[in-house]
Amino acid sequence: MSKEKKTKAEEVEKEEPLDQPAADVSAETSAQAEEADIPAEEAAQEDVELIEEEKEEEEPLRLQLMRLQADFDNFRKRQVRERAEWIVRANEDLFMELLPVLDHYEMGLKSAEEHQTDCSVTEGFKLVYNQLLDLLEKHNVTPVEAIGEAFNPHIHEALTHMPSDKPAETVIEQVRRGYRLGDKLLRAAQVVVSSGPVEEKDSE
Repeated sequence: MSKEKKTKAEEVEKEEPLDQPAADVSAETSAQAEEADIPAEEAAQEDVELIEEEKEEEEPLRLQLMRLQADFDNFRKRQVRERAEWIVRANEDLFMELLPVLDHYEMGLKSAEEHQTDCSVTEGFKLVYNQLLDLLEKHNVTPVEAIGEAFNPHIHEALTHMPSDKPAETVIEQVRRGYRLGDKLLRAAQVVVSSGPVEEKDSE
């Protein structure tokens, strides 16, 4: 019996070294955890780098989009401005062709009054004439003031100077009416300008 007990005791002693100390097990677990954290950190770093690369690629596209938007906005504004200018030029050409017709109408009315034409006829023509003036005014075409005004070379065209009882450089007669389109002069008024009163010489 003593030999059997001895043999069992030896077997137990041989099995005991198989168990590792708790400290060794903890150290080994920590090492494994650190080894597991390293790939995770590397993966996170790779994600950050990938995001930065995507941002760098998106930045030129964003700038390009902003330039395209700015170019389109400028193009749209230019189109609106050019269209408005085209309409103004087209209207200006039309009014310039219409003004001589209006001149002849005025001369006809003046001649009818001088020859004492029937008042009913004259009044009818005046009615049509006033309608034409109203139409022009509706489109911002207005006559240039002339008679009694000081001569202005920017809006008046002097055909001649004549002595009169009016101060010198005063418009005393209008030969052809002038017109403006808004602030722009369509046609200068043709006028006769006073050269001042006639100087009387003392008789000797």
